[in-house]
Amino acid sequence: MIEYKKEGSLHLVTMNDGQNTICPQWHQEMLDILDTVENDCGQGAALVLTGTDKFFCNGLNLEKVMALSPEEMQVFAKNMAEIHSRFLVLQCPTVAALNGHAFAGGAFMALSCDYRIMREGRGWFCVSEVDVGVPIPPPMMGILQGKLTPNIARDALLTGKRYTAEEAMAAGIADGKACAETLLEQSMALASLLATKEPGIFKTLKQTLFGPMAEALVAG
Repeated sequence: MIEYKKEGSLHLVTMNDGQNTICPQWHQEMLDILDTVENDCGQGAALVLTGTDKFFCNGLNLEKVMALSPEEMQVFAKNMAEIHSRFLVLQCPTVAALNGHAFAGGAFMALSCDYRIMREGRGWFCVSEVDVGVPIPPPMMGILQGKLTPNIARDALLTGKRYTAEEAMAAGIADGKACAETLLEQSMALASLLATKEPGIFKTLKQTLFGPMAEALVAG
């Protein structure tokens, strides 16, 4: 479901299960990977998160999530908040390589990374909850408000706009674009460049910048 490997000092995390929808098993695998990464975030370390084929991440697996008991749903919500919180303040640089569609929860996973590079010509970034009738809790809404300008957050949220790579760059959602053949290479290059910064101060600055957002997720 999620493949992890290390190339030099770079942690490469690849969601590789079709639409890469989020379910309890996805949570557990991602939490285990975060444990590994957090224990190996010294000088030169960075993380790249990507998917396979036409999907980066297509949000929640509604069939599996709706089958959860109330108690299991509480655990699911807690784990989702923890994953976003840990990504936001991960002590090494993080880059999302959006190889394809990033819808709903997948869009929030991309926003939880420090930088985003989108595949040009294929794949949308979309906060689609308004079209599928799914509410967004206030702490999750804080990610939108913290990562996007007020007008872009408003339009993404209330219209469910599907942003192409070019539109996402113009809106400040994406930091770059690349063709399919060079997307991962370009994302890894950016992550490696950021990883040359002093890790201690990088961690401190990210905590100052995103710490309140991460703490709200866990508290909520």
